[in-house]
Amino acid sequence: MDLLRIVTAGSVDDGKSTLIGRLLYDSKQVFDDTLASLERASTAQGLGEVNLALLTDGLRAEREQGITIDVAYRYFATPKRKFIVADCPGHVQYTRNMVTGASTAQLALILVDARKGVIEQTRRHTAIVNLLGIRNLVLCVNKMDLVEWSEEVFRGIEAEYQAVASTLGVPEVTAIPMAAVSGANVVERAEQTPWFAGQPLLDFLEMVEPSEPAQHGAFRFPVQHVIRPQTPEHPDYRGYAGTVSAGTAEVGAEVVVLPQGIASRIEGIDRFGESHRSAGQGEAVAIRLVDDVDISRGSMLVAANGCLPGTDRFTADICWMSDTSVLRPGNRYWIKHTTRRVKCIVESLDSLFNLQTLGHLTGPEGVGLNDIARVTLKTTEPLFLDPYETSRDTGSFILIDAATRRTVAAGMVRETVAPTDPGVDF
Repeated sequence: MDLLRIVTAGSVDDGKSTLIGRLLYDSKQVFDDTLASLERASTAQGLGEVNLALLTDGLRAEREQGITIDVAYRYFATPKRKFIVADCPGHVQYTRNMVTGASTAQLALILVDARKGVIEQTRRHTAIVNLLGIRNLVLCVNKMDLVEWSEEVFRGIEAEYQAVASTLGVPEVTAIPMAAVSGANVVERAEQTPWFAGQPLLDFLEMVEPSEPAQHGAFRFPVQHVIRPQTPEHPDYRGYAGTVSAGTAEVGAEVVVLPQGIASRIEGIDRFGESHRSAGQGEAVAIRLVDDVDISRGSMLVAANGCLPGTDRFTADICWMSDTSVLRPGNRYWIKHTTRRVKCIVESLDSLFNLQTLGHLTGPEGVGLNDIARVTLKTTEPLFLDPYETSRDTGSFILIDAATRRTVAAGMVRETVAPTDPGVDF
């Protein structure tokens, strides 16, 4: 069975955790002892029925406040497909957590309270999942039972959201009316919506073919670690461990080692003590080369016929995650791209994304917590980047504050640009 990675997004109390709990419960993924624990916790909260949101809200603060704070991952399967669901917080304070949860997803469930309609957080989360390259969006109009299952309300919310999605360039949205608390149109079709011709949510999730970001197909392999066991059985073994970011590694293939620019050839591919002829995207392996080359963490093996030019200046979209500092031109950070870490400077703040108008404000003075901005960065050493639209792994990065060692931003590479001031003093 194939695997579908899902992220939920929406404002506070839109029912994200309840929806995931309902999917788990109705697909028979909840053990008896877990259900008994939920019943006790629900009784302690004074509820007359089991609160399925507690399946994902595991922190004490989450259960006390009734909100999601951290990202919770849940796994379930049906006879047709396996699923990993990231339950992300809805409050604007935790937008950075939502970015983390969405970074590996293939499909997003955007929840909207039928009583409130499309609000700022709806636009914010839609913009974020779109920036992160998620092309399959499901608009879950939840709590339809509280608006008497009104088709007029549903169609109005659907039309308003479609306008937002169109402005952002989202190619396709599927809208489903539902009530997560009762399970209507989640796993079973709701009798209250004879006017809705679509599928219940789970049926849709089992059948949808997610649109993956375009892949160039050229081999990319960031080196994480050099393996030198130096045992009597393998006295000369030298393997380069990492995960294939793009393309395929094959024994005998010609490769180039970056940043050294040295050509070599793959001699062997090892995994769990066994040799393999090839390894595909996402597989963690150790690669052996026919030549002894100076390779360490931060180096990258690429296909000889798809060599990646280095750059020290590029534009990117970033989501600012620090609540103690502001991003300004001239600020200096460490940038971590794949396994490589170098220093960088913020050359310019090009624009700030306006969630009210869904447009861009040019020339902002600073970028604060949860803001999304387009910036130009310059690095001390060349990085080997792909556009994020081409490769999530080699097109993404994080910024690290050198003083606190905290991650302050997550970024997506848009394009490389020619350097204008190669003499910047770092």
